Amino acid sequence: MTVKEKLAVHAAEVEKYLGECLKDMEIPENLLESMEYSLLAGGKRLRPVLVLVWAKMLGASTEAVMPFAASLEMIHTYSLIHDDLPAMDDDDLRRGKPSNHKQFDEATAILAGDGLLTEAFGFMTKADAPAQHVVEAIALMAKSAGSAGMVGGQVVDMGYTGREGVTLDELKVMHSMKTGALILSACKSGAILAKGAEASEDDVRRAEEYGRLIGVAFQIVDDVLDVVGDEATLGKPVGSDIEQGKSTYPSLIGLEESKELARKYVDEAVELLSPYSGEEAEFLAELARYIVDRVY
Repeated sequence: MTVKEKLAVHAAEVEKYLGECLKDMEIPENLLESMEYSLLAGGKRLRPVLVLVWAKMLGASTEAVMPFAASLEMIHTYSLIHDDLPAMDDDDLRRGKPSNHKQFDEATAILAGDGLLTEAFGFMTKADAPAQHVVEAIALMAKSAGSAGMVGGQVVDMGYTGREGVTLDELKVMHSMKTGALILSACKSGAILAKGAEASEDDVRRAEEYGRLIGVAFQIVDDVLDVVGDEATLGKPVGSDIEQGKSTYPSLIGLEESKELARKYVDEAVELLSPYSGEEAEFLAELARYIVDRVY
């Protein structure tokens, strides 16, 4: 199978769980409809898949960590719902469909995001791993999704929008918070949850660094695709970064250098996998390369 096919197989497991996990929770019908509208709108499910694959490579079962993995998709989805709002990125399209606030209304979209974020932390507690490791992973996710991570990164991004003179170092820090923190934590939390199986602290450090590197590469490629991609493939408007005056890697260092920088980070990420073997290690290497292959 190709890496896209392997990713789809893993994503299908996540999709099945997400399709049922919010049922029978006494959520008001219109709120549940809005939450599931965005949660079940498709996507690669990259973040939960990273949790599952790192955990499985280090000895934990998919069933044991699935609730935790699914929670990352809830957090990611909430962030997309809120990012699309008129007060932030003001996007009308997400994953090829009307944004949540366009399908419903702004108030419902805000509350759907709030609901997904809150439920996510409840699902994290359902992971079948030693309590101290579950708590460690939850603390990591709270920091990564919160004011020192994704939320803080969004604030910094809005502050940079339309501002001249943003440096490459400033851009890197902002993206490490806004996009990279959740990808890093997906990998690291998978390793943390596997510490009750075969994972060591060295494995956790490797997972963290792998996640950091592919997180940077992912954002660089996302910036490049906003210039050279097409709306039908991406499922969202292209050219919006330029239109909104956002600082991006291509705007600061050019398209070709951006591509090469992404390739450099991916090569370093693949090298970190050298101590491991088997299907999961192979998949993680292929996945890293796939991130940059999309722009070549």
